[in-house]
Amino acid sequence: MPEVCVSPGLLTGFFFDAPAVVEVQDEARFAQVLRGPRGFTFMPPPDMTSGERLRLTVHWGEGLLRQSASFSLVAHPRQATRQVEVFRDQRSRESVLQEAAQEREKNDQLRAENRQLRAGLEWAGKLQGLNASGALGEDGIKATPIAVRAGQPGDGALLMTRGISYRSEKTVAVAAWVMNAGTDSWLVAGASLATATGEKLEGVTIAQPEAISPGQTWRVFVEADAGTGAPSEEVTLRLWDAAGRTLSIPKVTFP
Repeated sequence: MPEVCVSPGLLTGFFFDAPAVVEVQDEARFAQVLRGPRGFTFMPPPDMTSGERLRLTVHWGEGLLRQSASFSLVAHPRQATRQVEVFRDQRSRESVLQEAAQEREKNDQLRAENRQLRAGLEWAGKLQGLNASGALGEDGIKATPIAVRAGQPGDGALLMTRGISYRSEKTVAVAAWVMNAGTDSWLVAGASLATATGEKLEGVTIAQPEAISPGQTWRVFVEADAGTGAPSEEVTLRLWDAAGRTLSIPKVTFP
């Protein structure tokens, strides 16, 4: 709430751009109160202590057009605001009603989206979620281990210590356990899956729980769009961070 400095023994006046109704906390304590259609002048309680706060609320209009504003009257031993001018939002009735309708429509949409998200979370990690999305085929989700090649290079001493490839009805994925043998933490910023002819899979997404600290190993999960049986040839998985440190994993096949 906006704060207005008041002081016992000194008058403070509020003036409004339209007829208004004013409510003030503990009005019976006030030394003086003068009301007008567009004004409210008062002398705060004589026993009001320094720093004490009282609420003043002003109302305009009625029903859907009702508007309100509140102020905090803060006591000061010697200083007081002489005059406060308050201007309301002077939109038309049609504008207010239109905004209210838009807010109701927005809230209805958000509630519907919330219900969908809750339903999705209930299915997350369950086979019924995969089945509902069409990813679960008659043979389920297929997986195959990726051969780890000894002495695998990689910029910045990044090594894959273990790998598994997956295939669903709609996507393929690679889970790569990456060891950071360098001196700086590593967080994947991008990934690609490309065939020997340079054709890249679309819709690549990445999941990595946290940055891999030096000497640690974490799983990086990469998924891409792919129909049943595609790609049929080997692909190369490339992972890189924002600094350009790259790990290339060749000859990845999918079940």
